[in-house]
Amino acid sequence: MLNNFSSHRTQETPRIPMAKTTKIIRRSIYIFLQNYQHFTTTVAVLAIPFAASILLSQALVPSSSSLLPLIHNRLKTLFEAAGFPPSSEFFSILSLKLSQTISSSIFTLPFSLTFLLLAKASIIQVLRQHKPTFPPSFSSLFSAFSPLFHTYICNSFLILSANATVFSLLLIAFNFLEGSGFSSPNCILFLSAAGAVLYSIVLANALIISNLALIISGMESCGGYLAILKACVLIRGRTSVALSLALPANLVLAGIEALFQYRIVRAYRLGGVASHSMAFEGMFIAYLYSISVVLDTVISCMFYKSCKIGSWIEQEDGISYYSHQTDTAGDDEQGYVNLKNCEENV
Repeated sequence: MLNNFSSHRTQETPRIPMAKTTKIIRRSIYIFLQNYQHFTTTVAVLAIPFAASILLSQALVPSSSSLLPLIHNRLKTLFEAAGFPPSSEFFSILSLKLSQTISSSIFTLPFSLTFLLLAKASIIQVLRQHKPTFPPSFSSLFSAFSPLFHTYICNSFLILSANATVFSLLLIAFNFLEGSGFSSPNCILFLSAAGAVLYSIVLANALIISNLALIISGMESCGGYLAILKACVLIRGRTSVALSLALPANLVLAGIEALFQYRIVRAYRLGGVASHSMAFEGMFIAYLYSISVVLDTVISCMFYKSCKIGSWIEQEDGISYYSHQTDTAGDDEQGYVNLKNCEENV
């Protein structure tokens, strides 16, 4: 009977499909244009210091004479001490990229914890209200900033844990491979490629969960690990949509960073002198970057609302189905009683 109930439940209430990526992006652009003046002035100006720190870190960190080489040498020593093959090109590239990411994160951390979170809090305060006030009050910004701050700190530990988990699995795999006698260059290359794919998948999921947790902490006023747990529950079955939404946003941000490298950093290294036109162009590129960050946050908010709507519909369908089953069972029982009374009267 339970099997028939489960199969019938699946047939009557199929899984609610997630809103398409293009629909969420179109809705996000509409919301952005609807609040264009607020998003492109107050919020974008709040995000400009963070955008400038990101762009400048791409130029200053590689030329740093102390921080980047120090982190790179420590990571390289750590990988060699852990037992990773020193001949693997994958770990050489990974240690270099991780060193650049850590150095850039240290450089931009004060701006991320202040200007970026304030910009996100301002956007969330606008989108969580049916009739928002412009600009949002300082008290409302502070009430949204506090859970965002705690969640951002917890997100850092989440990303660190994701990296540590992947490195531990790769260490076990390489040691097992070496202990089994399969330490040929082809085997190491195959395992390195598999490790690169695994690392990309785990890191991408950790980043989209962290991003959604920030939105949840602002929308629902809950910070820390609770927001991360809610993000893990809410994103179930919707990971592909989240990845497809994050891909174009990250491509746009990467394109703006490349534009800054080509127009500003390259011109400065060739000429050796920073002109006024170069400074104004750099500020304009930083403004474009901040606008992209604002639009990415709006898209994340629309994705959160789409997830909540899909979750509510699934719950309501489940309640409706159980109510329908209860009503049907009651009707059958009443019909049986009436039939029994008719038989006795006859």
